[in-house]
Amino acid sequence: MSTPESLAALLVGWLPGQRWFAGKEWPITGIRVLAHTSFGGDPPIDHLVVAVDQDVAGVGPRSTAYQVPLSRHAEPDHRLDHVLVGQVDQTFVYDALHDRNATGLLLERFRSGEPSGPLTFRTVEGAEIPEPMDSLVLTGEQSNPSLAYGDQALLKAFRRLTPGNNPDIEIHAALAGTDCAYVAPLLGWVEGTWADPRSGEQRSGSLAMLQTFLVTATDGWRLALTSVADLFAERDLHADEVGGDFAGESFRLGQATASVHLSLREALPPAGGSEPERRQAAAAMEQRLLEAVAEVPAAAVLAEGLRQSYRDLAALDMPVSVQRVHGDLHLGQVLRTSINWKLIDFEGEPEKPIADRVHLDTPLRDVAGMLRSYDYVALHTLLSEHADDTQLAYRAGEWAERNRQAFLDGYAHAGGLDPMAHSVLLRAYETDKAVYELVYEARNRPTWTVIPMTALERLAH
Repeated sequence: MSTPESLAALLVGWLPGQRWFAGKEWPITGIRVLAHTSFGGDPPIDHLVVAVDQDVAGVGPRSTAYQVPLSRHAEPDHRLDHVLVGQVDQTFVYDALHDRNATGLLLERFRSGEPSGPLTFRTVEGAEIPEPMDSLVLTGEQSNPSLAYGDQALLKAFRRLTPGNNPDIEIHAALAGTDCAYVAPLLGWVEGTWADPRSGEQRSGSLAMLQTFLVTATDGWRLALTSVADLFAERDLHADEVGGDFAGESFRLGQATASVHLSLREALPPAGGSEPERRQAAAAMEQRLLEAVAEVPAAAVLAEGLRQSYRDLAALDMPVSVQRVHGDLHLGQVLRTSINWKLIDFEGEPEKPIADRVHLDTPLRDVAGMLRSYDYVALHTLLSEHADDTQLAYRAGEWAERNRQAFLDGYAHAGGLDPMAHSVLLRAYETDKAVYELVYEARNRPTWTVIPMTALERLAH
């Protein structure tokens, strides 16, 4: 008979092949069960929270908690061959989040509200939880898979666990008390407890969130790519002359982003950013620039001009209000429905501690992230398919600038902070984002460093 420990042993060879596993480059030295919940049903589910022990180069031993629900079958299910974890005691074990015959049990627990050992299923008051049904894992997911229950609900599971309330749940729950129309309504969430991987003390945190499914939604990155492709197909036309002009959508996206920021100010207390905090932020940005120049020496000629934007931020003689923000906003984090734009994934940057992800910041951090995303869309297709075409390179730059401005216009039109009246803040945050991109591309896609370098050349002057 399979035990939680025998199931966990299967994960040693399986985890490194998963896109969402963060430690692929380091050897796994052991896997320990931190919590176990058994769900009945056909097939049954074993919900594991495990500590993955690894030797990290230059750091030493590290233990990370992961959530891994597994389904057990007496016979092989060939529909699930792509998520086969292994076989133990003549039982075939699969990743349960991909097993649509098993995941209906989760909706059942939301509807009943019954505790399941260390798991607690919470629901928003008045929320309509669908009847148990088969689910489908959406493609394109990475760190946190999402399961669609028909066209009614979407379950987002957090694979890598940290103690505390996940910011995505916290923000959606807070916005439920406002009239914000630009996020998907929250239906419920799952909390869990597990033993700390190092101390063994009891920890608790978020495991999953359930939202209303956004019917007919398409992500902004894909829509913007289509617009650029239409522009390139015409070649001789300007961005505002092409049928796939995206500027109107960018304007509406700016409005949606500003409206969400205003709702966040209403739902969660903002604060007045202090002068010492602003200087500290500028110093941290300058330090990141120095580290980037050391890694990418080609950027050294731009360093002085870029450093000036941080000095201007430190010397800024005006109050700067700070609040909860998205934290990692780009065109892949927004969806266009048949009604309007929706912002998704309010987790911030998953690699950062929760304390950093809930840190109050200026809304212009999100604005800067979206501006950088427009540059990426424009140059993505150019580098992939037309790297040496100078005419299309000009068109790509024209498209990016048109849509960046449309987004800023829409943001200002919706009220609140006017980005164009705070150019010092916006320039510093956009520069910091481009510096981050430069290091990332140098490490992962060296031929793509031209994208952040093009932005840094503009921002340095």
